[in-house]
Amino acid sequence: MIIGKTASDIFEHVRLRVQSGELCPGDSLPPVRELATQLDVNRNTVASAYKRLTDAGIAESRGRNGTIIRGTDAPAQQEGTPPGLALIDLAGGNPSPVLLPDMAVALTSIQLKPRLYGEPPVGDEIGRYGRAWLEEDIDVDFELSLSSGAVDAIERILCSYLIGGDRVAVEDPCFLSSISTIRNNRFLPVGVGMDEEGPCTGLLAEQLASGAQAVIITPRAHNPTGWGLSEQRAGEIRELLIQYPQVLVIVDDHFSLLSTCSYHHVIPPTTRHWALVRSTSKFLGPDLRLAFVASDSETAMRLQQRLNAGTNWVSHILQDMVLATLQSAELSASIQQAKEIYHSRRQVLLSALAGCGIEMSSCHDGLNIWVPLRGQSAPVVMQMAQRGWLVRGGEAFGLSHNCNGLRITVSDLKEESAGIFAETLAALLKH
Repeated sequence: MIIGKTASDIFEHVRLRVQSGELCPGDSLPPVRELATQLDVNRNTVASAYKRLTDAGIAESRGRNGTIIRGTDAPAQQEGTPPGLALIDLAGGNPSPVLLPDMAVALTSIQLKPRLYGEPPVGDEIGRYGRAWLEEDIDVDFELSLSSGAVDAIERILCSYLIGGDRVAVEDPCFLSSISTIRNNRFLPVGVGMDEEGPCTGLLAEQLASGAQAVIITPRAHNPTGWGLSEQRAGEIRELLIQYPQVLVIVDDHFSLLSTCSYHHVIPPTTRHWALVRSTSKFLGPDLRLAFVASDSETAMRLQQRLNAGTNWVSHILQDMVLATLQSAELSASIQQAKEIYHSRRQVLLSALAGCGIEMSSCHDGLNIWVPLRGQSAPVVMQMAQRGWLVRGGEAFGLSHNCNGLRITVSDLKEESAGIFAETLAALLKH
């Protein structure tokens, strides 16, 4: 039996019963009207308590089917695949290990020295480098921060502004880590359908009008589709966001130095809270995961509070290694070489698939290409595995509709293998 006379009392009583095991995942809570009558309180009191339970992730609203106690979510799908697979891995979404810079070169060029508590969280030299890089694409004053990668920055920024239940507009299909970050923090991801030019402006307008509190946009090398913002679409979105200055806007330019597409800025000067995030993990590798974050001053302050010295600052040794890599002519040349090789491998596979009659977009950037399917991907994924190829089904990336397709990672795909892969896939799709 639930007791309480205020929304806070009802909330705390239900939470206590869940913690004690009296209420279990899947158990239904009484309808709002019924519990209000039982407790002799206003229906709004019960409704408020139920909303708090939902926002806190304790309960889940099923609309007309009532409210139930929420269970532990199944682990979200992640990028990457285990090492040592017998299959040819075209599913992992990873950069190619052989195209990552040799960190031994960076280590020989830096002078390792200990830093103590109280040091500025961003080193002077890497701060100057980051500002010079980012100010090329930003037309307003900004503050520079460093985080432990793009996902880390996005999560900390979202959590500093939003509360449980807030809606976050993202591309649909969506990057797996973005979906996990949003859901794990009890926010609600709402999908904005895409085409080759980026998120569709009309669909984004609908989500903003419906109360989205934040927007995350990938300007180029979108994962999983490989699409990016055209100059015209970026301009349309920028004009749209002028109408919503209160909405938090985060731009995740994760592929930056490896991209073969131009960067088009979508954040208008009127946006109060915003961030442009550029990570190093795609061209330096996940172990040198560091992100440069340009933002307005309040967002920088909130991010700084969540990266406060003594607990969560980005290692100064890591900062030194990243800076040495980016400033080294030899290592910069290896990044440029990786950019050209990834572009070549995308083009080779696209040409091979087109030659086998597989219809798909020719607009691709990043480490992956996207092959749309008419039905569920699972049978195709399984049959390709039986033939020695590991590919990723597209449904995991979808939010508001069935995302039928295959995401194929080209990072390590050799030219001689592309034709064989295309012929194998085409033969399956014909049947």
